[in-house]
Amino acid sequence: MTAELTLIEEIENSAAAASPSRRNDMLQKAVDLFCVAVDESIYDDLSIFDDVLIRLAADIELAARALLARRLAPMRQAPPRAIRMLAFDDAIEVAGPILSQSARVDDKTLVEIARTKGQGHLLAISQRGGLSEAVTDVLIERGDRDVVLSTADNYGASISEPGFATLVQRSKGDDLLAEIVGCRPEIPSQVLTTLIAQASQTVRAKLETSHPRAKAEVRRAVAEAAIGVEARVRSALTDYTAAFAMVERLRRAGQLNEYAIANFAKAGDYAEAVAGLALMCDLPLQFVEQAMTRDRSEALVVLAKALGLSRSTVEEILLMRARKGIISRTQIADRLARFERLRSATAQEIVRIFRIRMKVQPSQ
Repeated sequence: MTAELTLIEEIENSAAAASPSRRNDMLQKAVDLFCVAVDESIYDDLSIFDDVLIRLAADIELAARALLARRLAPMRQAPPRAIRMLAFDDAIEVAGPILSQSARVDDKTLVEIARTKGQGHLLAISQRGGLSEAVTDVLIERGDRDVVLSTADNYGASISEPGFATLVQRSKGDDLLAEIVGCRPEIPSQVLTTLIAQASQTVRAKLETSHPRAKAEVRRAVAEAAIGVEARVRSALTDYTAAFAMVERLRRAGQLNEYAIANFAKAGDYAEAVAGLALMCDLPLQFVEQAMTRDRSEALVVLAKALGLSRSTVEEILLMRARKGIISRTQIADRLARFERLRSATAQEIVRIFRIRMKVQPSQ
């Protein structure tokens, strides 16, 4: 019998009679042992850890459950039943890390929680790196404004056509939500038309800018929705001609890389950073500019993750945006957390879809 199994049995045998503080210590030891067992593959049957963690986690204080959730949430091989127990916890301090991060929570469970729990749980779900239409349908239906904004601004979330229709209904009188929904590249044309029909002039101008290869379609939608009202296009505040030429020279010399982007951001060379990201991502300059200028933009996080940029480089980009007044410095931590939660493979697939849709959209 292995020493690991002996320790597990000792923990199980003494769990019932242990004091709350002793149970907390035992719980942390069990998690430590599980991490070693997974990392070093020293134990074939990990299911026994599930039983131990569930027994120890029963009736422990909130702080201990929250700590357990934070430790288990990033583990791809976390004990599934323990994860499920934590995901259904009424305390958002416990359920939140699991719902926003754990790969062990399946769609069926997410839908069940989204239908039965409160807005804090829904908000945590909306921040996952990837979401299916089945889950986002419930979030859009039951979520409050913060949940809906977070879902619509999550480019790892798939949204069904009925989901888009509900988002358009909820965006009436809400310019921020209308802009976020309209800027999603996969929004169906007929839904975009409806959105533009009810949008403010400011939102219409921003939507036209966010669809650089679909200006004709947007303008037709505006004409159909509001006869006699001419869509105003937001004028570009930055001249990218020189910046684009410079980063193109860097690209040809093989020097357009993360180091160059980080240096642009540190120096406050905004136009060069935007142009560099556009070239590296193989996306239209206008699209990347829109991602940079929107204060809640999830697209920027997606682009950075798809390029494999480091956390420090992303932080420099965010600091540059803060210096320009696009976001506040207090929002940087939230953006970095989103960046770290997003999976590289998910981000790369999203960018691939961006490229395809930009190429097939009709140009004016």
